[in-house]
Amino acid sequence: MNTPLQIAVIVVSLAMTVAGVALLARAVNRFVQVIRLGEPDRSRTNEPVARSTTLVREFLGHTRMARLPVVAIAHWFTMVSFGFLFLTLVTAYGQIFDPHFRLPLLGSFLPFEWVTELISVAGLAGIILLIAVRQKQHPRSQGRSSRFFGSTFWQAYFVELVILGVVICILLLRGLEYALDPSALHFPLGQLIGAGFTGLSESTLENLIVLIAGIKIAISMSWAITIGLNTTMGVAWHRFLAFPNIWFKRNPTPTRVNDSTTSLGPLQPISINGEVLDFEKADELDEDAALGVGAVEKFTWKGLLDFSTCTECGRCQSQCPAWNTDKPLSPKLLIMSLRDHAYAKAPWLLASEEARKEAENGPDLLKAAQSIAERPLIGATGYELENPLGAYDAEGGVIDPDVLWSCVTCGACVEQCPVDIEHVDHIVDMRRYQVLIESAFPNELNGLFKNLEKNANPWGLKPRLRMDWAKKLPFEVKQVGTDIEDLTEVEYLFWVGCAGAYEDRQKKTTVAIATLLNEAGVDFAVLGDGEACTGDSARRSGNEFLFQQLAAQNVEVLNESKAKKIVVSCAHCFNTIQNEYPQLGGHYEVVHHTQLLNRLVREKKLTPVAPVDSPAGGSTSAATYHDPCYIGRHNGIYEPPRELIGSLPGIELREMPRSQERSFCCGAGGARMWMEEKLGKRINTTRTEEAVGTGADTIAVGCPFCHVMLSDGLTAKKSEGAARDEVQVLDVAQMLLAAVQRGKATDEVAG
Repeated sequence: MNTPLQIAVIVVSLAMTVAGVALLARAVNRFVQVIRLGEPDRSRTNEPVARSTTLVREFLGHTRMARLPVVAIAHWFTMVSFGFLFLTLVTAYGQIFDPHFRLPLLGSFLPFEWVTELISVAGLAGIILLIAVRQKQHPRSQGRSSRFFGSTFWQAYFVELVILGVVICILLLRGLEYALDPSALHFPLGQLIGAGFTGLSESTLENLIVLIAGIKIAISMSWAITIGLNTTMGVAWHRFLAFPNIWFKRNPTPTRVNDSTTSLGPLQPISINGEVLDFEKADELDEDAALGVGAVEKFTWKGLLDFSTCTECGRCQSQCPAWNTDKPLSPKLLIMSLRDHAYAKAPWLLASEEARKEAENGPDLLKAAQSIAERPLIGATGYELENPLGAYDAEGGVIDPDVLWSCVTCGACVEQCPVDIEHVDHIVDMRRYQVLIESAFPNELNGLFKNLEKNANPWGLKPRLRMDWAKKLPFEVKQVGTDIEDLTEVEYLFWVGCAGAYEDRQKKTTVAIATLLNEAGVDFAVLGDGEACTGDSARRSGNEFLFQQLAAQNVEVLNESKAKKIVVSCAHCFNTIQNEYPQLGGHYEVVHHTQLLNRLVREKKLTPVAPVDSPAGGSTSAATYHDPCYIGRHNGIYEPPRELIGSLPGIELREMPRSQERSFCCGAGGARMWMEEKLGKRINTTRTEEAVGTGADTIAVGCPFCHVMLSDGLTAKKSEGAARDEVQVLDVAQMLLAAVQRGKATDEVAG
């Protein structure tokens, strides 16, 4: 051919290709350099086969995307089209030189050609649907309730238009190929499109193929050039970075009951240079040793990979209880801020001392990076609550303290993230630095820390009062060290917990559990004043030193008592003993009380035969169950409490709009139980509104923190006239005990 058009297309295509490949290579090198700035993390390479299996399952099965099924299907075809249709780009390079070019072997293999066209059509439908979803949920109509609020829209639009343009070019080329050679078998759509080009001369068809192939190459290379120049363009780069981020995720294999390949799991101890810190040797640390994260490069390399991988899809943001109650914390915006800061600061961190000195003498990109490097990671940003994206102080911090301390560590962000970013770990690491190094934390935590240090419980009450709840029981509650020598003499240790021992509302739950266990003939004992707070609130508020003290004390007592099987009523105690005490040598079989009680009902050792009286009168009562975050999302326990409620005669279970893995936090986690909620709406009243909205008479809970928060929320709603007086908050154990005792009383009367 060698027409002027063809020559121009070849020159432009090759020039753009050279630029695109060079910029992509430079960007990959930059990723490697920046991610290597992070601290070592040696916990990410165990079980390589399991990690690879999980990666394939998440990639091909889109298991982490399945929370939004329609979007997941559209994204799957779009994703597959990106990889599978790469060969059409290779074909386009051949076509700019020879319009009749076909791939060797594959180009004449009809099943391959048909699959190519089918995926092109599916990819076109998928990207159109994703574009429609983004527009439907655009902040222009939904404001901050949009999951795309704060996302970088020009980048998203650019990527969407690139995919749309490439797929359209592929389909046009298929039609032109058919028109040029109708004798070859084609997929029906290719023939249909090709029919529109009938009547054109062969030379015209050849020129059109060269032109469209050149446009396809230009679109592809403009994408390569753009993302090569923008290493913080997560909406594009995640298609590459998601693979290592998933492979290096926390859990290489499922660890929960019903999925569990999320990155939720035990908080990791503080590490220095990749080695777990032994707090007994803390005095031997260098003066500049960092406890927690006070600078972006002090995150582990996995943290920096997390930040780089963020797709800005906003699924985490849409589920965050802080963001949904008008607080400044958005998990997405937090990760984006850390990402942008890391890549802006990197040139200074990577520069030699000589280059840094030269930069101080004049305007330079490195000098700009120096000013960014000098910004504190945590500090006032000047944000506005009404517009959290505006009015930032360029010389202030990267993450505002209000953002950092708004987190309830519920894990909704991690559970939703399709690329397994570990938001909660990063937030707690920053809190650790603020508490242990800067001593900068909310004032209310002072009281919590002092109470835990002095009396080993958040209320600061004397340890001798831990058994007061059992004084009026008509049966003996065995205590280790007093009534029995060790726990080999009983089946279970009943871990009462601080709330169960000291908080008046939860004492009723403790009595109910003990009574039910006794009724079922379960042999159990308690530690009494040998029990101390598990340290959950201390750890999640950043006071790792205090957590280690409390946990070590408890593990020592449990091991000396020969504990094997432990039943726990507090979701936070359950998670800490089950998942985090193994870090200190405490390995036990831990069950939540709803699991054990449900099993006892199944085994007919407890029989709730009498209908539960409705607080509103009548023979039936409606209940709604609130999933505690730390037995739900964090540990996958959803069905036992529901099954238990379902076993109660006369009870109708009504689910809230947000339940199970999408449950909305009560607002107590992350040590927020002990802090005032000064910004936005109250999380507990928001959740209470949802519960009351079901029309239920009883809000059933399985955690003392949830009990307190929802009871307070219900009191507030009743005072406003927004809830019926007869609505009540009860632990599932209390509901079961009421049904069992009424049944027992009925039997006695009948006898």
